[in-house]
Amino acid sequence: MISLPSQGPNGPHDRRQAVTEPAPSRIVPKPVPAAQTEDPRGYQIGQLKKRFAPKETTLQNGTTSLAFRLKPSDPDFPFELESLECDVHVPTDYPEASPTLHVKNKNIPKGFSINIEKGWDRLVQEKPGATLLALTHALDKNLEAFLSEQKVETVKLVSFKDTRHLEMPAKALSSAASQTAVAPASQAAPQVAKPYIPRESFSKEQIAEAKARRAQETRQLETRMGRLPLYRRSADGIVYTLPIEPRRRAELPAGLQPVKTLHLIIPLLYPLQPLRIQLNEVDSNDAEPTEELFIQKAAEQRDMTLMSHLNYLAQNMHTLAKQAIASQKQAQAVVSETAVGQGSEVVAGKKAATTTDIEEKSHIKVIPRPPEWTLVQEDDAHESSDDYSYDSGDESDGGGAILAEESSPQPKPVGQTAERGTSISFPSIELIGIELLQVTVLAVSVKCERCKTSNEISGLHGDEEKTASCRKCATSLAVRFRPQLVHAHSTRAGFLDLSGCTVGDLLPSTFVPTCAKCSTAAPGLVSVRGEATTNVCRECHARFTFKIPDVKFLAVTPGAAAGPTSGPRRKADRLGLHAGERLPGSGACAHYRKSYRWFRFSCCARVYPCDRCHDAAEEHPNEWANRMICGWCSREQNYAVEACQFCGRSVIGRKGRGFWEGGRGTRDRALMSRKDKRKYRRAGSEAVKKE
Repeated sequence: MISLPSQGPNGPHDRRQAVTEPAPSRIVPKPVPAAQTEDPRGYQIGQLKKRFAPKETTLQNGTTSLAFRLKPSDPDFPFELESLECDVHVPTDYPEASPTLHVKNKNIPKGFSINIEKGWDRLVQEKPGATLLALTHALDKNLEAFLSEQKVETVKLVSFKDTRHLEMPAKALSSAASQTAVAPASQAAPQVAKPYIPRESFSKEQIAEAKARRAQETRQLETRMGRLPLYRRSADGIVYTLPIEPRRRAELPAGLQPVKTLHLIIPLLYPLQPLRIQLNEVDSNDAEPTEELFIQKAAEQRDMTLMSHLNYLAQNMHTLAKQAIASQKQAQAVVSETAVGQGSEVVAGKKAATTTDIEEKSHIKVIPRPPEWTLVQEDDAHESSDDYSYDSGDESDGGGAILAEESSPQPKPVGQTAERGTSISFPSIELIGIELLQVTVLAVSVKCERCKTSNEISGLHGDEEKTASCRKCATSLAVRFRPQLVHAHSTRAGFLDLSGCTVGDLLPSTFVPTCAKCSTAAPGLVSVRGEATTNVCRECHARFTFKIPDVKFLAVTPGAAAGPTSGPRRKADRLGLHAGERLPGSGACAHYRKSYRWFRFSCCARVYPCDRCHDAAEEHPNEWANRMICGWCSREQNYAVEACQFCGRSVIGRKGRGFWEGGRGTRDRALMSRKDKRKYRRAGSEAVKKE
């Protein structure tokens, strides 16, 4: 069969294609499995079986139970949960009826299990057409959010054995025997109904503020105490087991001296609900009065943080124990007086004696001595008075080793430092996001008392003496550093005990800042005067910055043993320099335009840009300068050949710019200076060779 050519619009000889418009495209829908359309319940159950291999059981009402383990797929899942034991109940009329979830984990508190089950119900409502497998994947994705919700309050049912039928005969006999004696008394003193005390209620704003404050203070407590070996935390986050070290353990009663840990019970609505404690490893008869007294003190001062309450307990446990014993004895005396009667001569005599003693001492009033009037000696530093009380509201932890925290190479606990020697202070320090700052490794420059030569002493740790010898006259030098904590209300960094020298300047030292949000000590950061140091906290990732614009040294008392001196002291010249700023002309002078530094000459300890400037101003010959001041950052340091030790910039002109310099400089004749003789040496012979 022969096919004829198609006729175009202009006749049979028109060979153009007759059909110019393509046929419309058709979208073919994805075929739906027949099992899903016929039996969606069985199809979706089969999907779960294929994915999780659950244990299938059929209940009495025909509901299918699928028990399987769901392992969290999030690699950064924050909770210690290997898998979630799920039991999904699929009713017979699914998908018209909603499936339900039951959590079977025994290690998850019931309140959090209810949160997960309610979260499943919300997912079912939000995704009406989703399959069982899709709902399970959504549960896996939102599991962290469900566990992070507030725990649902549950009620625990406790059964009691009814023994009233055993007590009835005894009660009947006792009541029959005393009926005649009790009747007149009951008639004379009718019972008074107890007043109704309404239950305390709180508004939503108060509850929200309390939860936010509880979360912040518990986070601070976990950060400071979480690394200790005796630290424990209950699953619901209410009971904390914390180590404690009483300040005066020897003064505690015999029943309280073995105390090592305590249970800190923090209610969910703290501080709206009272804080409670329970001392461990102690006698209950001695511990209960002290615990009740502490609870009363804590209820009176709700503005204090959890760490402040713990510090107060560690500092004043012996005082609380004495007060509790005294109040307990007084209560026992009142009870004994009531039992014996007002006519007892023995009780009356004791009461009169007690009243007489109180009246005799009532005129005595103790006026505390102001702390600035007393010079605290180093030997008596540990015998300081108990000035840590609830009335002060002090939340700082720098008063000594209050809690038994683990020892770490980072900042050592700073105790009370005697005010003697030379103090180091940062009057204009800037602390941003930092609550405490401590100098752990100090480096300073000292000047010999004999020859006025500057020496560098580094590696000064807390309460460790370091000795050295002057590099010019070999005089023995000794320096001891006693650190203090720097914070918003104190700019003093510590004291220096110097022997044979005087302090000159602060060199790059190691500082340990403490984050203001989570109270975590950062690793040591090296900084120096005039430099701003910024870092990020390792725990809460908050950004903090500190800067030390100025350093002041004040001689409070003379050193232990000053070295020998020769002649009168010469006043140091005041240059008016500021660390971090450039010198005038970047340190260059008319004699050396490529020298960006000043020199401190050892002959007169004065500063000049070069030796010619020194000879022009002084009448004595110059000696070798062993100290210099960088022209870029104005920081004084030991003499360096090329670069500054602080800012790292070059203090001399760039090498090889236009001179031969013994073969180490410029070798290109085109770049060589015309003042260099080698520029035109053998230039003619080389031109002849090229021709």
